[in-house]
Amino acid sequence: MIIGYAFCGSFCTHARSLAMLDQMKDAGYDLLPIVSETAASTDTRFGTADDLLAHLRAVTGREPICTIRDAEPLGPAFPLDAMIIAPCTGNTLAKLANGITDTAVCMAAKAHMRTSRPLLIALATNDALSANLENIARMLQRKNVYFVPLVQDDPIRKPHSLVADMERIPEAFDAMLEGKQLRPLFETV
Repeated sequence: MIIGYAFCGSFCTHARSLAMLDQMKDAGYDLLPIVSETAASTDTRFGTADDLLAHLRAVTGREPICTIRDAEPLGPAFPLDAMIIAPCTGNTLAKLANGITDTAVCMAAKAHMRTSRPLLIALATNDALSANLENIARMLQRKNVYFVPLVQDDPIRKPHSLVADMERIPEAFDAMLEGKQLRPLFETV
């Protein structure tokens, strides 16, 4: 089973997502890393782009896909059995909901979704309960699209923010393989 594991630019969640990637690799999954152009080229206080790419190479034994051109074959030409986007930014979610494919992650997801195979989204965005709420609903209506359960990470200072409980990626992945959305979808801290 080959699983695409994609990273977008919610840099504060990268460490938790990388821990889940490592756990899935330890469980025996064959992982193909996919990285948005932003995540592949931006250094932040949470880490450097080079360190992220090096970690992905070391764990998966594969070169990360970081361009639209390299992501396009992931549909019919090179089908993945499943795909995870962790973290998925609100920007990427909006693009997926509206059919925009201007990044490597969006192209990989679009190519993957046209094969009717499962996609797991671990959302991390400050506008989930405002500008992106409509996009969450649109993606929940799509066949073979699932979400990792979400929590309000700071309901007082960031009342519209939701972040996936990254530690639940393996559990949400298993449920997705059974065709089930892990519930509850929205949790309290």
